[in-house]
Amino acid sequence: MRSSAGLLIRENAPLARYTRFAVGGPARVLADASTEAALIEALHEIREPYTVMGGGTNMVAADEGYAGVVLRYTNSSIEFTGDTVRVAAGAVLQDLVDASIAHGLKGLETMTGIPGWVGGAVYGNAGAYGHSIHERVASVRYLEGECVHEIGNAVCEFAYRESVFKSRKDWIVLSAMLQLESADAAELRATADGILKIRNEKYPPTMRCAGSIFKNLLWADLSEGVRAQVPAAVVREGKVPSAYFLEQAGAKCLVRGGVRVADYHANLIYNEGGGTAREVRELIADLKRRVLERFGLELEEEVQYV
Repeated sequence: MRSSAGLLIRENAPLARYTRFAVGGPARVLADASTEAALIEALHEIREPYTVMGGGTNMVAADEGYAGVVLRYTNSSIEFTGDTVRVAAGAVLQDLVDASIAHGLKGLETMTGIPGWVGGAVYGNAGAYGHSIHERVASVRYLEGECVHEIGNAVCEFAYRESVFKSRKDWIVLSAMLQLESADAAELRATADGILKIRNEKYPPTMRCAGSIFKNLLWADLSEGVRAQVPAAVVREGKVPSAYFLEQAGAKCLVRGGVRVADYHANLIYNEGGGTAREVRELIADLKRRVLERFGLELEEEVQYV
């Protein structure tokens, strides 16, 4: 595979440089496709294992790296038409939030400060403060093989931090059409700024972390025995924060090499510097074991492993 129009090839690219955790060895090839044609060309030429990544904010790359091709779709276009916006998967989510606010459009302001690209946000149904991106998705265009398809919201099978794209790894998100609402830009900016201040205090932009490691748990899915151990004040919007169970299990301040759990948030693991993917995985496994033994609950990671 070689670089061509819209396709940038890097060999032996250190994945630590492209992931928020800052861990991971080299990918044999890192291929950035900035157009649909370049992406299709890359897929047509690949003759070895490949994986697709976005902004790398929710990814733990193995210390030994990846022996095949890591493919990124980097198209970052954002196009507004009235109250709708067509946004490419490679757009930075924060850029989309800021552009929507500048256009006086409501619906994404609560996602300010969430790192990563739009494709990953759709893939994992990202959200915060009681809202998720699926609420605004009208349709999603994706690539399957060399064919482009577009599906509506219902077919995307969105659920809490889930979508059909997690089970269909051969589908690559290209863009999404979002339906927003007209609102006062100054009020939206004030809301977003307040949220960003809180988020930056919890997850400083320079912190080598993936935000919350584990999904929160749905109250309706918990057994009566577990519910009896959860104070009513802890339940938020039908969910119990994983941080509650982790804290009860003694997670705060645990350390594995250069990786540790924050002393102020039991669901936050970060790389202090010099941490490895192995240490991240070992610490995650330890946390899961503790909660399983204490509550009989199997925590599920938000992060993806490569």
